[in-house]
Amino acid sequence: MADTTNNQVTRQSLELLYNISRELAAALDIHTVLQRVLFLSMKNTNAISGSIIVLDDNSQPIESAIIIGETLHEHTTEQLRVTFEHGLAGWVAKKKQAVLVPDTSNDERWLRRPDDAEDRTGAKSAVSAPILVRDKLIGVITLVNPQPGFFQPDHLDLVQAIADQAGIAILNARLYTESQRRAEVMTALSSSANAITGSLNLEEVVQRILDQSSQALRVEVVSLALIDHQSNELVFRASTEKHRQNVVGIRLKMGQGVAGWVAREGISAVVPDTSQDDRFYDHIDNVTGFQTRAIACAPIRWRGQVIGILEALNPVDNVFEPDAILVLSGIGGLAGTAIRHAQLFEDLQAAHQRYHEQFESNIDAILITNWQGIVNEANRQAAMLTGYNENELRTLTLDQLGVVNFDLVGANYSVLSTGETISYETQITATGRKTIPVHVYARKVHIEGIPYLQWILHDITERKNMETMRNDLISMIYHDLRSPLANVVSSLDVLETLLPLDDEKALKSLLNIAIRSTERIQRLTNSLLDMQRLEVGQAVTNPHIVCPLSLIHETIEAVKSTAETKKQTISIHTPDQIPPIWADEDMIRRVLINLFENAIKYTPQGSFISVGVEQRGEWVETWVKDNGPGIPASEHERVFEKFTRLQQGATRGFGLGLAYCRLAIKAHGGNIWVESADHSGACFKFTLPIASETGNNENQ
Repeated sequence: MADTTNNQVTRQSLELLYNISRELAAALDIHTVLQRVLFLSMKNTNAISGSIIVLDDNSQPIESAIIIGETLHEHTTEQLRVTFEHGLAGWVAKKKQAVLVPDTSNDERWLRRPDDAEDRTGAKSAVSAPILVRDKLIGVITLVNPQPGFFQPDHLDLVQAIADQAGIAILNARLYTESQRRAEVMTALSSSANAITGSLNLEEVVQRILDQSSQALRVEVVSLALIDHQSNELVFRASTEKHRQNVVGIRLKMGQGVAGWVAREGISAVVPDTSQDDRFYDHIDNVTGFQTRAIACAPIRWRGQVIGILEALNPVDNVFEPDAILVLSGIGGLAGTAIRHAQLFEDLQAAHQRYHEQFESNIDAILITNWQGIVNEANRQAAMLTGYNENELRTLTLDQLGVVNFDLVGANYSVLSTGETISYETQITATGRKTIPVHVYARKVHIEGIPYLQWILHDITERKNMETMRNDLISMIYHDLRSPLANVVSSLDVLETLLPLDDEKALKSLLNIAIRSTERIQRLTNSLLDMQRLEVGQAVTNPHIVCPLSLIHETIEAVKSTAETKKQTISIHTPDQIPPIWADEDMIRRVLINLFENAIKYTPQGSFISVGVEQRGEWVETWVKDNGPGIPASEHERVFEKFTRLQQGATRGFGLGLAYCRLAIKAHGGNIWVESADHSGACFKFTLPIASETGNNENQ
């Protein structure tokens, strides 16, 4: 009889396992598999409730099923997480060992809940077994009966056999579900990529990011914030929430709230229950009136750097899907690229707009040409200057406009190709063959990565007219001065012959003062006339062979009386022999007198001045050195500029004298310079060409 009973039980068990195998063979959906395994197990063990927890490769719950009576409960994975960590299922998973609990009230492994109280469901009987596949734990099954002591060792063996039989099916279903989820994630990311990257408008890009995140995660709200690197704060830029106007502009410090923490750490985070997470910052909820229950937040990256965050709030099904953070992180990665590209495009558009505004509103005419000299772009001022409209200008070349000086810019604009900026004055040809004086600034520019030539044409008509008027006025004044001045000099010469002998000394002194003054005015007038002539490129008019030593002695004699009034000594340093020079004697005499008068003026009373001359190859070098306050090195070139005056103390300065000296020496082919430092005097030196035997100097 016993054998018959055992055979019957064995046959029932085999039939059960066969039915389980047949039921599961055609199922791949994880929820279907779990429900079938659980229903068959409960049916054949008379359990009134049961659960299956499916684990991932890290032994973390990812799927589950709970049946109480005949009711299947949805979305229970988070509910069972505590049971798994602290209850009987967790012990079974850790030990990988099946367990029979006759009375749950007497077993510490059972996690007691409020419904286990005596006045409610009370003590129970439970059996739990690990689900293993090749010694790898993939889940735990637990069955419960309300009667303590109901389950027996046979039940335990049966549950373990069911677990072993169902293991492969559950693993296959889990892997299938994971592959399906990955496919869904990839599809969602692919769809998001197409949508997000389909625009370069920043506001549109941000809105598409929010829409794609909301669709993929099925949440109530999605918000996006970017890092302000100047203040190192997180600034919310957009939100799908109806009170988005209250969200946009809110700033969080790095590390503040879940969003601030993600931005600072660069790590995604899921908060299933905000009330249980210390990182949650309720300020935004207080501002908007929205209640945040759960958060999934991922960093937005650009080239490895966190530039913002993307957060999803309150999943519609109350629990985030296992792949929610994977989807959100993927969209965050796409968002970083799309946002940065949109920002760069906006910056480029803004730069183009600024360039266009500056180009069109510039007070100077601007032409942009290719490297064949054909006009590609012209601003309004160019059209006004030339008389051609913009379309007409685009049909012209620089040669037709007379803009280019190939001596300066080089053949085929070779000098400009190096990046150098060239400036010069020229006359351009406008409509009606009218010529307009302009100052040209030419350089290479890059527009959208392509090299072009930029020509800025500054109209100098008014300046040229003013210069002509000034020169005409100066010329008139100089010429009008020369005639009466010559009469004064002649009159003084006559007066000198008529002086009475009895009072010759006093009258001679007065007469000498008048003569020296008129001679100085004559030198100044002649120098100004020479400057005007030399500035326009006219050659020296009266060069001949001149003895430099004789010229120096004559000059010293002319300024001797002025030096004596200041008790100054002039010393001469010359060799016995010095070759003659080829020069306009009167012009060089005036150069020397200017240098001596400056030396006398700025040398202290009772001090000394020295002059010298020596041969330097094919040149004769002359120098005049004072004992004054000196000239700073930064001003050595500027002192020779026209109308330049340098203040040193109360009196130091230079006007037209040194400007004339440079023009005169340069016109002879020589060079002039100053050697000096503060408080060490100034030594002016110049060179002139040695005269040839025929008196015709090749340098002239």
